[in-house]
Amino acid sequence: MELVKNIFFNTDKLVENSKVKISYAGTLFQDGSEEVYLHYGFGLNWENLGEIKMEKTELGFQAEVELASYETFNFCFRNGNNEWDNNDGQNYIFPIEKVELSLVVKEDAEIAAPRKLRRSYIWSKKLRLAVYKIITYLPRLISGNYKRKISE
Repeated sequence: MELVKNIFFNTDKLVENSKVKISYAGTLFQDGSEEVYLHYGFGLNWENLGEIKMEKTELGFQAEVELASYETFNFCFRNGNNEWDNNDGQNYIFPIEKVELSLVVKEDAEIAAPRKLRRSYIWSKKLRLAVYKIITYLPRLISGNYKRKISE
């Protein structure tokens, strides 16, 4: 997904405590820089500062970052010559969405219900098999034609 010209993420939303891959094909790539670094931080005060050397590909530079539990993800780019692409001094700032608690599986969830379902399923299969055998073999037993035929 392209959020800003020449910056792409591998996801539609930036979600806390998840990894995101950033692809950059901006001015530093277009100018032929051999090394580009992703300089990043979180929140209004750029907390948990980090810098990663991005991998050069045919389509641009790429790096993967673990998103922390903050409200925003802030970053900019620099090359080996200390030239910066910081969105004309405004930096690149994107909101980080919180994980919805309704989607989180609780650890203390009871597992007894699926076990009961499994037992009832097995018993229904056994009952069906018994009814099938009675319907199929009872008439043969009554008529005396219950012996298997010997093939020649």
